[in-house]
Amino acid sequence: MARINLLPWREELREERRKRFLVALAGVMVAAVGIVLITDQTISAAIDRQVSRNDYIGKQIAVLDDRIKQISELKARRQQLVERMRIIQDLQGNRSISGRIFDQLTRTLPEGVYFTEVKMLDKTLSITGAAESNNRVSDLMRNLDASAWFDAPSLAEVKATTAGQLDQANVFQLTVRQTEPAAKEDGQ
Repeated sequence: MARINLLPWREELREERRKRFLVALAGVMVAAVGIVLITDQTISAAIDRQVSRNDYIGKQIAVLDDRIKQISELKARRQQLVERMRIIQDLQGNRSISGRIFDQLTRTLPEGVYFTEVKMLDKTLSITGAAESNNRVSDLMRNLDASAWFDAPSLAEVKATTAGQLDQANVFQLTVRQTEPAAKEDGQ
């Protein structure tokens, strides 16, 4: 029988397999490192893209917040202007009423009576004046009650005062409510 020594051949085969294994291992390691680097770059790019999106959204939110603030300020200004317009319209509508009230006060004023002070709070007139006698104050109250512009005269006080030896006056205070005879005027 022939004797063949296979040990060197097996050693070479083992060495070649070991080299292939190391080359394959190195290739796998290089590929794994490459995949890790590519994955890292991809993830970093995705994170940067998302951060830039978040920054853009943050800027847009800030812009919208400014617009919302401006809209709120405009609404507040609009409300103030509407309130001013309503007040002006009320004043325009009541402008003729003030003249009518003074006209009616002079029409109801009997001879021998004069007013020293007239105040108006809401719809109530507070009148202070002087009269020659109590009868004149009564005439004034009857005239105010008969007027379509006034309602419910109420005498608060009457004081007799003497300004001199011959002159005697009665100082009075009364209140009367102002009404608007719109329905009566429309019917006439």
